[in-house]
Amino acid sequence: MDFQLNAEQREIRELARRFSDREIVPRAAEADRSKAFPVEVHQRAQELGLLGINLPESVGGGGLGCLELVLVTEAFCRGCLGIGTALCVNALATEPIVIAGTEAQRRRYLAAAAQGALASFAMTEPGAGSDVAGIRTRAERVSGGYMLTGSKIWISNANVAEFLVVFAKTAPDAGHRGMTAFIVPRASQGLSVGEPLGKLGQCAAPTCEVFLDKVFVPEDHRLGEEGSGFELAMAVFDHSRPMVAAFGVGLIERCIDEALAYATERRSMGRRLIEHQAVAHKLAEMRMKLEAARLLTYQAAWLLDQGRPNTIEASIAKAFAADAAMWAATEAVQIFGGMGYSTEYPVEKLFRDAKVLQIYEGTSEIQRNIIAREMQRA
Repeated sequence: MDFQLNAEQREIRELARRFSDREIVPRAAEADRSKAFPVEVHQRAQELGLLGINLPESVGGGGLGCLELVLVTEAFCRGCLGIGTALCVNALATEPIVIAGTEAQRRRYLAAAAQGALASFAMTEPGAGSDVAGIRTRAERVSGGYMLTGSKIWISNANVAEFLVVFAKTAPDAGHRGMTAFIVPRASQGLSVGEPLGKLGQCAAPTCEVFLDKVFVPEDHRLGEEGSGFELAMAVFDHSRPMVAAFGVGLIERCIDEALAYATERRSMGRRLIEHQAVAHKLAEMRMKLEAARLLTYQAAWLLDQGRPNTIEASIAKAFAADAAMWAATEAVQIFGGMGYSTEYPVEKLFRDAKVLQIYEGTSEIQRNIIAREMQRA
């Protein structure tokens, strides 16, 4: 059993860490305040080849695996979870095309993404979050294609995306078997995007409502067969959950960095904070959760890269990392005491950024449902 990264993986990790320290950390606070997509950071990451590393080489991507994506994601999100999410979530939108796209779809849309085009994964609706099969957006067959009608919410990067992967019901009465996925260009007539929604955290990663008012989608923009959308979405989540787990790993690492530095310098009752056992134990527990979350995340990614099933491991990694990140951010604020509640220090932002990790990409409760289901199948 070998837990060592190979030379290329170590090089990618170090490049991403240096980029994060140089380009992301100094911009994190302002990006949170401005609530705007980090255009300059995206351009520089693209120039360095840190984006699209998991896209096929045949379309101009890096041709690397999920583990390499996780390494980059972890480094970015250590710098800022909002900016990191904005940069990395493109992988969620392109994965359905990697899995189910035709050669023509790959050449057009994956190639564009490899060159820096942004995309959105449009699944969630006002009445369907964890209940994926409960979406109500309709896709009715018409001459030459489909007419899409409905709305989506909390769609990442929708206001800057060049295309969206939209999930809709082609057979409304067929439950999850009636769902189908489509590639929808942002410029399509009848498609509109609302202003970025106000959020507790991750403000540099814009999320918007998307409205589809009789949007025509040609038949050659359908992904896979009619009715295959649910299975496609589940396959995508097996690919994307290790990345989302890495969001949490990066945030925990940043919590440790900030809390350790403060506890080493700050004095209370005549001693440094870290010399108080109550504080030292919090830091030790943070480190324990960091190492566990990282190993679980790397394992889930490695299994996928080996072509092996990773459904239960991906859910374990995502749930553990998300819960651990929220815990670590809470404890970081506690170590800072009153100053942790102040915007003068970054831990209040870490706290705000962390919470949604337990909600999106399947809540922590849904992950436990998946784990329990997979245990029964074993």
